[in-house]
Amino acid sequence: MAKKTALYDEHVKLKGKMVEFGGWDMPVQYSGLADEHETCRTKVGLFDVSHMGEVRVRGRDSLAFLNRLVTNNVEKIQDSQAQYTVMCFEEGGCVDDLIIHRMGPEDFFICVNASNTEKDYEWIKNHSPKGVSVENVSPEYTQIAIQGRHAQPILQKFTDTPLADIKYYWFRQGRVLDKEAIIARTGYTGEDGFEIYVPWHSGPAIWSALMDEGQKHGIKPCGLGARDTLRTEMKYPLYGHEIEKDLNPLEAGLGWVVKLDKPGFIGKKALVALKESGLRRSLVGLRSLGKAIPRQGYVVETAGTPVGVVTSGTLSPCLKYGIAIAYVDRNLNAIGTKLDVVVREQRVPHEIVETPFYKRPY
Repeated sequence: MAKKTALYDEHVKLKGKMVEFGGWDMPVQYSGLADEHETCRTKVGLFDVSHMGEVRVRGRDSLAFLNRLVTNNVEKIQDSQAQYTVMCFEEGGCVDDLIIHRMGPEDFFICVNASNTEKDYEWIKNHSPKGVSVENVSPEYTQIAIQGRHAQPILQKFTDTPLADIKYYWFRQGRVLDKEAIIARTGYTGEDGFEIYVPWHSGPAIWSALMDEGQKHGIKPCGLGARDTLRTEMKYPLYGHEIEKDLNPLEAGLGWVVKLDKPGFIGKKALVALKESGLRRSLVGLRSLGKAIPRQGYVVETAGTPVGVVTSGTLSPCLKYGIAIAYVDRNLNAIGTKLDVVVREQRVPHEIVETPFYKRPY
């Protein structure tokens, strides 16, 4: 049976359409995907992301341990700073992508993907040395994302933490509605905003307060559908689509978080060998030049020959045409390259374009 977040009753009150996702009952939409997407882009949207997992890593040598576990250089981040990174298998494929929050010198709070929470927790714990504590603290937290240009003034009403002082990918430990909170300037939409981690039981009161205060700014609750189209417009990866066990971060366009110049980490040898032998494919953005919408799994061709596959695709609510993220042969990755996507046995012309597809105007 699917689990319910602390905000389940709030979603039902708001007439959210509930679906199972990653083992959770989650709202896929409320007023409608396109409406929610547009509201987040132009005003402000509120998301329940409590299905995401949280793992706490603490103790002597936890910094050195994490630096051996992930591809990015954890030593580069300061206390109260967050970092996007990837965990890899020895073969170079992705265990998961995640965000590490440095709470203190040897204290880290890690956000992982919902469907991978147990797997990631076991992976981290099984690789941890003596003296390092690894806890799955997911049941303790409600995670709420408030995203959009009006996010800051709404959230500021309920916290004494000066939000304007929090830079992108930094966070503060403070209070929201007088409840302990981790307030991070992060998100999965491409808009300005915050992801807040609060005690599980306090989630409904904080959600309701943000919804009430946000009415003057046009706030709307947003479901998983809009979250997916928003991240697709930004070409943000999603586990099971752009990254997974058989896909590596270098070909996924995540080379910027793979620090091959740091000491050994899990998967480094395989990634170094891959880079030296030459990457075979690239993750690109495609714009549909026809009316058909590209979807995950659709084959990409050139002159009738398969050269790639779509990993994510949608009708862009902002751009009003079909867009896709796709792996293609590396020699075909240039901007402007024309390719076909096979949609219901029809070849639909597409063009490789610059990404992100959407650029924030403020």
